[in-house]
Amino acid sequence: MKKYIICSLLLLCGLGQFSCKKFLDVTPLDKLTGNNFYKNKEDVETVIYDMSRNFFTKINATHYAGAVGEYRAGEVKHQLNTSLAPARRFVEVLGKNDLLQLLYGNPLPWDFYNFGTLTDWTTYYRVIQSANILVFNLEQGIPTLSDKQTKQYIGEAKFIRCLAYFYLVRLYGDVPYYTKAFYSDAPPRENMVSVFNKCIVDLKSSVNDMQWTFSDPALKGVRASKGSVIALLMNMNMWNAGFDGANASKYWEETARLGDELIKSGAYKLLDLKDWNLVMKGRSDESLFEFYRSINYNDAVNNFASIGDMFLHYPYKRPQTSFQVSFAYFKAEYMKQIYPEIESDKRKEAWFENMYANDGDFIMQKYGQNVYASGNQDVNPDNTFLVFRYAESILLCAEAQANLGRNAEATTLVNMVRARAEAAPYDGSGSVKDFVFLERSRELIGEGHHYFDLIRTKRILSRSWTSNPLTLDQFNRGGWTWPINEAARNNNPYMTLNTYWLTGGK
Repeated sequence: MKKYIICSLLLLCGLGQFSCKKFLDVTPLDKLTGNNFYKNKEDVETVIYDMSRNFFTKINATHYAGAVGEYRAGEVKHQLNTSLAPARRFVEVLGKNDLLQLLYGNPLPWDFYNFGTLTDWTTYYRVIQSANILVFNLEQGIPTLSDKQTKQYIGEAKFIRCLAYFYLVRLYGDVPYYTKAFYSDAPPRENMVSVFNKCIVDLKSSVNDMQWTFSDPALKGVRASKGSVIALLMNMNMWNAGFDGANASKYWEETARLGDELIKSGAYKLLDLKDWNLVMKGRSDESLFEFYRSINYNDAVNNFASIGDMFLHYPYKRPQTSFQVSFAYFKAEYMKQIYPEIESDKRKEAWFENMYANDGDFIMQKYGQNVYASGNQDVNPDNTFLVFRYAESILLCAEAQANLGRNAEATTLVNMVRARAEAAPYDGSGSVKDFVFLERSRELIGEGHHYFDLIRTKRILSRSWTSNPLTLDQFNRGGWTWPINEAARNNNPYMTLNTYWLTGGK
């Protein structure tokens, strides 16, 4: 990692292969050299879009949302009679938390999913270093920018920097942290709660300098806004509440305050379920932040990277002869737990077909509503890559209120989401905390939040909440993390790897 930090200019020059419309149709950074760097608005925006491209290129290199945020809970099985069925068995390997077999077993029929990239944090630190240098230059002053523009850009750079730390912590736990533009020391790993607390301070220093959203519809959800920063702040606070119990109330209070501010802003809304395709297409009023993708601009989410690829078949995927059944399915037992058969909920109809099938007849058409007219070509529906959306933030606020004992406030919030689904309002019976957790499981299914919710709430320790519980000992030793690539130790005598995986992952 030290090598990349020292070569700070080179870190800025990596250009991803993806572009989309005017907001990513910019001059490559390798053409911005010498005196051309950081002289005007266009140069700054080039760096911002390049950081976004590089970030998404990292995610798009593997089956990210499913592998890190869904399957390790053990609720997904693969369908046996499909093409390349052995390659889809990885969902069950993840469902047993057997990451060493996933990464290093022999043979590996799922090699084309590139799961090894999940152990390599280099790209995240390239993005962080790019953000560090951008913030440095903006704070030094760029004459052609107004004070308002400078502050907005600093806020955007801090957001992408902290988003990278957010991904790093949830994957690896403790990670090196730095914000200096030209940094050549060999940093050790830092406690993850401390990392997030520093990110929280960093984000709060600029959040009020940012606009709630963009008037240009092409930038909505794509460029970081005040709503994006608040969503990230809420998630970091709730993560810390789970791992810093002595200060949990402080984190819950801050999450509740931020959620209230977000809702009262009126800048975002829950779209009607009949317009769900607009949410998945991207740049909607429900999007707080996304990596916008579109087949029209030749930068769609890779087939193997899309979580929808696992849970769709004809007519959502073609040709019909190849996609008679889905590659995988959520177990009927789990689906009945989060969506009881006797309860009315429009999400059942809008987002699923054969939802209790317990085999490849299962379809999650939540990801199938933007079908791309491509004849018999094997192409996934044309969806964006959502990171934060309004419903997730509402439910996170509800969780914070429930943890503070404010059941009435939590109930009001959770019923906002249920009203959109035309589901019966929560009546306050039973545990509000449990109900909010289940509502997040219902609303965010497939979006890569579920496993992290299990981790930060410690429900991962109970078979009542997951088919793949960890023991307390496994949890404390980092059984919820991913292994870190050995290359992280290069030129860094202070670096340590995740010992749980070094000792066999047992």
